Amino acid sequence: MNRLFLSALVILSMLISCNSSSSKKTALSHEQILANATRSEKNGWIIIHLEGAPEVIGYQHGYLLANEIIDLRGAMEMLNEKTTGKSWDFYRNESYKMFWPKIPAEYREEINGISAGVNAKLGEDTIDTKDVVAMNSILEMAGYYVPWLENQDNPSPPDHCSAIAATGSWTTDGKIVIAHNNWSEYVIGERWNIIMDIVPEKGNRIIMDALPGFIHSGDDFNINSAGLIVTETTISLFKGFDSTGVAEFIRARKAIQYSSSIDEWVAIMEDKNNGGYANDWLIADNKTGEIARLELGLKNQFLERTKDGFFVGANFPVNEKLIKEETSFDPSSQDESPNMRRLRWDVLMKEYKGKINIESAKVFMSDHYDMLRKQEKAGRFSLCGHLDEDEAGTDGISWPAAYFPAGAVQAKATDSNLAKNMQLWAIIGHPCGQPFNAKSFLDSHPKFDFQKEFLRDMPGQVWTLFGKTTK
Repeated sequence: MNRLFLSALVILSMLISCNSSSSKKTALSHEQILANATRSEKNGWIIIHLEGAPEVIGYQHGYLLANEIIDLRGAMEMLNEKTTGKSWDFYRNESYKMFWPKIPAEYREEINGISAGVNAKLGEDTIDTKDVVAMNSILEMAGYYVPWLENQDNPSPPDHCSAIAATGSWTTDGKIVIAHNNWSEYVIGERWNIIMDIVPEKGNRIIMDALPGFIHSGDDFNINSAGLIVTETTISLFKGFDSTGVAEFIRARKAIQYSSSIDEWVAIMEDKNNGGYANDWLIADNKTGEIARLELGLKNQFLERTKDGFFVGANFPVNEKLIKEETSFDPSSQDESPNMRRLRWDVLMKEYKGKINIESAKVFMSDHYDMLRKQEKAGRFSLCGHLDEDEAGTDGISWPAAYFPAGAVQAKATDSNLAKNMQLWAIIGHPCGQPFNAKSFLDSHPKFDFQKEFLRDMPGQVWTLFGKTTK
């Protein structure tokens, strides 16, 4: 205990906060740094409130989530070494070398603060800055940088998520409704259970879901105090990367923190775009009732917007030029999960025109109808994905085996009224509420025993309302 306390004092002596009325900098005590930070838990979620200068926010984050951050690092190391053949040292060193010089000072301070907070809680040298950079950038490193580095002809970055944004005559009150579910490997997605309420020293207040240790959302469901709501789904079979660009995780965080309009948000995301984690972004402006879709490739960017319509996402690319030049995606293939989910969205939109609200959004995120098999079947073709239950395997999408433990691991939904108060509904685990038992799964599918140390149960949960704290 004495060693931990002394280590914390050394770390804290390096964390400083600027006095708003002068240029004088004052060292903060451990208690002062944590004074405006809180942690609570509800229905499988961990809710943290972070407030202050970048290094303070980072330290609060690292200290409050120290155990979860180290646990996630271990899961990431195991999974990515198995699926990409690259060691954690590779990801630490490559991401740091490529991204750190281009990370703005405030986010460097926040990242350093995270590692300092973890080390103050768990002991000196438990984690370092390289670990935190590697964790934040893993989505673009594993799925985009590694295939580019190895000159792969047909890279297959994971297909994450189903989403919708609607407004005008498509919703019950004519205002915005936006929802998203996160498809991920269960061993990672089970840990995507953080609700962050961030009040930074500069820029907008942010409510977002995230993985522990992330300074961005990662699966990208964000609400800010300027009235923007943002989510996305990845572009299937995307290829391309620019190692001279700015990390996607930095651009995503900067955009939600500093934008107050769709145009401002788009400008930040397009500036020095590296092609990493290429998405169809759904953006809503609660001040105007307008929604937009930005299909952000490396070579091609296309922006659509409307005040009376909808955009849906299920990992299908939209623009023919982007499909041809930057993907190996076949829009006509019935074997592609994104194509079948797109057809399901078509059916649902016809059925629900004028009736879309929070409750119907929850229904969409939990939907199990399989358009190819013409039946209720949770699997690779349902909006609420259950790949662990799909005997057909995952040919044509990124996870490469039948019954792979992956699929929809959580979901979020909000509307104009809730977002105005920075509130959202969320559920951790399958959005339908169906539980997943790790032992039973591994007993039936022993080829996935390599995940045994980290794969855990996903109990059936319920949708829960979350929002900003009173801090």
